[in-house]
Amino acid sequence: MSEQAVTFMSDGLKLQGILHLPEGAAPGRKYPAFMVLHGFGSNKHSHGCEAPCKMFAQWGYAMLRFDMRGCGDSEGEKANLICLEQVRDTSNALTFLQGHPNINPDRIGSMGSSFGGAVTVYAAGVDKRVAAAISAGGWGHGEKKFRSQHTTPEAWRKFTDMLAAGKKHRAETGKSLMVPRYDIVPIPPHLRNNVNSTSHQMMTAETAQSMFDFQANDVVADIAPRPLLLLHPAVDSVTPTQQSIDLFGHSKQPTELHLISDADHFLMGESNPRVVHILKDWLDKYFPA
Repeated sequence: MSEQAVTFMSDGLKLQGILHLPEGAAPGRKYPAFMVLHGFGSNKHSHGCEAPCKMFAQWGYAMLRFDMRGCGDSEGEKANLICLEQVRDTSNALTFLQGHPNINPDRIGSMGSSFGGAVTVYAAGVDKRVAAAISAGGWGHGEKKFRSQHTTPEAWRKFTDMLAAGKKHRAETGKSLMVPRYDIVPIPPHLRNNVNSTSHQMMTAETAQSMFDFQANDVVADIAPRPLLLLHPAVDSVTPTQQSIDLFGHSKQPTELHLISDADHFLMGESNPRVVHILKDWLDKYFPA
């Protein structure tokens, strides 16, 4: 497997990525490819991006992991993670891959975990060039997701007060209110070591509002007849399992939903043998290398 640093433009911003090609890639040979979208406030160096890139490259796919705007080494307002802007970054990453001499421009898929899973589904729904989609622990309805993450009346009031304070702060100062990442998306302490150490720890309040408003459920049916794979832990300590079940309910065929009983939220970074088997079997059927 070979790796090379790459850059591409998205809405006038330079985004940084790493392109993986299968071992011994011959000049002019065109491979099917996947874009790998990182999770909430993370970047291309997260284990959830690196692990699938290495695995898929061994299976014969080209893989692009990249930093969304405002994340990692990419340009853009730091820690301001707007869902629809990340959808545009994904489409612009696809445009970049279509121009690469080793990529089959008609066989480019997208995959992502958590936040990246939600963006993957939405991007595939609105951009017909996305040839296949894989979401691991993603979500389809922002408000319902947050209500299940901030479960008590006190927690929900704290969260919605934060959204209101963010709007008020922006109106009065013209600047973003910065809030702790775990006030937006709670993660149990025993799982926080899975969060990349270079991930953003403070986010704009606009990030939370963007996620609240985001509804991949509205567009998931438009992915068909292109294939969609939904993976989710059967008991997810971060993103409610019901979110992928609801995505499946709004989708059309061919869509598969797999609930994994012996895994938690950071599904793609765990090298779970059952997850690996599901991925390889699905790829062989719907998107073979």
